Amino acid sequence: MAGVLAWRNLTHDLSRFIVTMVGVVFAVVLIAMELGLYQGFTTSTTTVIRHTNADLWIMAKGTRNFEITVPIHDRELYAAKSLECVDRAEGLVTQFVPWKKPGGGDESVFLVGFDLNSGLAGPWNLVDGDLEDLRRSDSIVVDHIYADKLGVSGIGDRVEINRHRARIVGMTQGIRSFTTSPWVFTAARTAQRMGNFEASDWNYVLVDVEPGCDPVRVQATLKAILPEADVHSVDELAALTRDYWVFTTGAGASVLVSAILGVVVGVVIVAQVLYATTVDHLTEFGTLRAMGAPSGFIYRVILGQAVISATIGHLFGISIAMALAEASETGTVLVVVSPAMAAWLFLLTLAMCVAAAVVSIRKAMRIDPAMVFQR
Repeated sequence: MAGVLAWRNLTHDLSRFIVTMVGVVFAVVLIAMELGLYQGFTTSTTTVIRHTNADLWIMAKGTRNFEITVPIHDRELYAAKSLECVDRAEGLVTQFVPWKKPGGGDESVFLVGFDLNSGLAGPWNLVDGDLEDLRRSDSIVVDHIYADKLGVSGIGDRVEINRHRARIVGMTQGIRSFTTSPWVFTAARTAQRMGNFEASDWNYVLVDVEPGCDPVRVQATLKAILPEADVHSVDELAALTRDYWVFTTGAGASVLVSAILGVVVGVVIVAQVLYATTVDHLTEFGTLRAMGAPSGFIYRVILGQAVISATIGHLFGISIAMALAEASETGTVLVVVSPAMAAWLFLLTLAMCVAAAVVSIRKAMRIDPAMVFQR
């Protein structure tokens, strides 16, 4: 009975009900998009790390993030290969290099050179071309998202990278960079040549631990025999990189602050809309009290209005947010609205609506029932 009355109370004035729903929907979309942008940013900072098949990463001492590091040498690579529990170990080259567009103009790209034979690293979501073509010394793979930015149209285009000729042999879809420099994938030796590295220089050594062996013990052993290098698991390096860009740079801080402000503004909007809806129906609640309705019944009506508003507003709001997030997959800015976030956001929306209802209950219960007989 309380739920039916709550629904009728909300929909009695259709225009006000629509305004209420628009307010809740807007708040849900705002919070979801701001949190989605933050999630997309943090996902983009670790995308290459997460898409490797390595268990451990060896790097120069003091490395704080994936993009900025200094070279290490074959000593680290051979040391990793010498351990019994290491199945595979390979060098990885990563470096910012200049890119000269075919039609003129320069861009900065982030070159990633990997071992074609091991399969520990490399591009994913390849939609055009064949990775085997990277065995040619001038071959590269870029992403469709950055084709216009890089001044290319597809496979076969020739460009200049750090004064070295290069030819596109493959195109991926959806590998976004969180910086202004797109990813460019190539074979490790090609990357060394384009980055002016020595043949013994690498930025990272990727280590794959044999099945049945403990990666933690292998990590400890590598740390002991390589005191001048850092050895991190995938999760540790991803956390280092994410925290560096989020907490020590202006870009990460602005995204984080925007996400926090989005939640705060959304909470305020929902609280204001739901409180105003309840206050506008004070006369009806006064009538219920005058008719002898118990306080518990009025509580259930007001809380029922909050639950109905939260449920409907969340369904519409999260649908819009997910549609916008899906549309972002073809752009350079990634918005991630996962099912887990949707579920969490429903609980947040419900909590906001109930909190606003609880505040308004106090006002409703202080109504003098005699006011319904006044003109």
